[in-house]
Amino acid sequence: MWHGQHFMAPFMRRPGDRGKVLISRHRDAEINAIVCERLGIEVVRGSGDMGNEFLRKGGLGAFQTLLATLAAGDSVALTADVPKIARVAGRGIVMLARESGRPIFPVALATSRRYVLNNWDKTTISLPFSHGGAVCGEPVWVPADADNGALEQYRRQIEQNLNAATARAYAIADSRSGDAGRG
Repeated sequence: MWHGQHFMAPFMRRPGDRGKVLISRHRDAEINAIVCERLGIEVVRGSGDMGNEFLRKGGLGAFQTLLATLAAGDSVALTADVPKIARVAGRGIVMLARESGRPIFPVALATSRRYVLNNWDKTTISLPFSHGGAVCGEPVWVPADADNGALEQYRRQIEQNLNAATARAYAIADSRSGDAGRG
């Protein structure tokens, strides 16, 4: 999913679902980590970076933990975009799919009543008494032999699929007739 649109995600978990969620080590993400842990969701701390901060942000250790989680047959949830660059998929999610052999499922959640903050990721706070929309888009499989050029193509495909899922979730949530999600 995209940054800023993840607050409802813990409530999508079904009993018995096994997995972990990636949350930054940054102090701003601390409340997310606390909430997830209180909801019984295991947390992996670390984040990616488009520059040279990958190691400092705990990206390498988090990547290894996520790979081990996927190898154990569990799922992982993470935002596709890296901090401070909203709605542009990072390369880490593509490399995680390539190394694990597991697909990326773009997920979007939206509510009809919401408050959007004026910050870098346009954090969306879902309000009570809303209609909701939840979309799981087409999976993206990244082959083990994907080279740099192919990785970039898959990164763009993830962006496109995630944008499509997000647009669909908002269309469902905002639909007055309620039939946007049927069929």
